[in-house]
Amino acid sequence: MKTIADLKIGERAFVKAFRQVELSLKLLEMGCLPGAEIMLDFIAPFGDPLGIQVNGYCLAMRKDEAATVLIEDSI
Repeated sequence: MKTIADLKIGERAFVKAFRQVELSLKLLEMGCLPGAEIMLDFIAPFGDPLGIQVNGYCLAMRKDEAATVLIEDSI
């Protein structure tokens, strides 16, 4: 299954589910809800962290955290 870590810059997708309960609670509080559209905004020069646009703001997360967020492709 595809995760945020698999996106390329500028790609859009929808959050589908989370693999880690602890991290999912933190992301849910920040508005990264299942069904929310996201876009990969940037990848830092050494590949970590990643920046995603969600609900009108930029959210930075580590690549290993991004790999726990399952996504489905945007139409």
